[in-house]
Amino acid sequence: MGEQSRASFGGKISAILVAAGSAIGLGSIWRFPYMAGEHGGAAFLLVYLLCVFVVGIPVMLAEFAVGRKTRLNAVGAYRSLSKRWKWVGYNGALAAMFISGYYYIVAGWSLEYLVSSLFGPLYTSADSFTAQFDAFQASPRQAVYTVIFILLTHMIIVRGVVKGIEKAAKVMMPALFVILIVMAVRVAFMPDAAEGYRFFLKPDFREAFSAQTIFTAIGQAFFSLSVGMGCMVTYASYFKRDNNLTTTAFSVSLLTLLVAILAGLVIFPAVFSAGLEPSEGASLIFVTLPEIFKGMPFAALWSAVFFILLTLASLTSTISFHEVLTAYFAEEHDLSRKNATRLTSALSVALCALTLAFRFDINLGEWFHIENISFFEIFDYTSANILMPLGGLFTCIFAAWYMKPEFLRGELTNYGQLRGRAFPLLRFTLRYITPLLLIYIFVCNLGLF
Repeated sequence: MGEQSRASFGGKISAILVAAGSAIGLGSIWRFPYMAGEHGGAAFLLVYLLCVFVVGIPVMLAEFAVGRKTRLNAVGAYRSLSKRWKWVGYNGALAAMFISGYYYIVAGWSLEYLVSSLFGPLYTSADSFTAQFDAFQASPRQAVYTVIFILLTHMIIVRGVVKGIEKAAKVMMPALFVILIVMAVRVAFMPDAAEGYRFFLKPDFREAFSAQTIFTAIGQAFFSLSVGMGCMVTYASYFKRDNNLTTTAFSVSLLTLLVAILAGLVIFPAVFSAGLEPSEGASLIFVTLPEIFKGMPFAALWSAVFFILLTLASLTSTISFHEVLTAYFAEEHDLSRKNATRLTSALSVALCALTLAFRFDINLGEWFHIENISFFEIFDYTSANILMPLGGLFTCIFAAWYMKPEFLRGELTNYGQLRGRAFPLLRFTLRYITPLLLIYIFVCNLGLF
């Protein structure tokens, strides 16, 4: 696709909002709180902050450089710079595909809880919220809401880059922040909220810190910032040539951190106020929060407001990884955007059907035996802890070792129009610090260290 015919985001603010929309989603509002709850609260938050700046931002800048330089999809971008490195683009597309296999399902949960808060039995049923959540997962409604969410994403993507993705981000991102701030103010007045603030903001490394905390925080940083999965390469291919990539990356990262912290300031004070456990896991939002809202005036209203927030956050992210695959199919297989969108949506439906339908055992003898594992767990673990960090690692190697220094310097300074004072530090980080951290994580994950 030529330079003149390729769509571009309208301006610098649009680029930040769209990229932030990709980063800010279930990763920040659903995944981050339960990961923090399981790994010590404030200790996890502090490590996560460091991971964003030492790992997330450098990789994001490298992906921005690759995407804007080539103005191609993730696979085409790496291939155009070096045919031997096109597999990094395929790795990103594969990560986006794996995330499609379960993310829409969780997004469907938020839509179900929004509808159920307003019109359903969420607060009128005699069953506990745990029983209601289990019953929903066992019912056909889960599949229906999953498909509805795929169709919502499809309708935005098929409208194109400017009329679809950019327009949606301009509406949804401000709405998301407003709702989060309202919710954070509301829970601040709940009894015993201070215990939640203490858990989330006062680190205790003696009890909560471990190597697993670092490993999980890096995986969460990749998941939250949408790096290592082709999203930022694809979105940067729509950036204008005068966009300041460094400013955009820091703005996106700071907005993502702000949303994650606000989500923690909403959830943990509320959880402690209700006397519940913060380590509930993946169902933290869908089991504990309704219990909290139940004790508040206008419970259904507050519940609906929160799940509107979660639905918007989900949609900003599903748009991004749908676009990774849509751009790949359109450009690499010469399809119209409409047909590429249809193919991506159909693939998403098939993967989610696989996730919802099957659980199985893996038995390789005494060395390796997993019982009752699901595709949900496989897709989540493989994408967040293997494919995305792997993509980040080799993006570092590609941008800081394989390509000449002029490549990164040129893109980050807009070829001499910006000063680029931070370039030496960024290149040093990309060459040594970030890759060594990622290699360490892989070694620890394999149990070799």
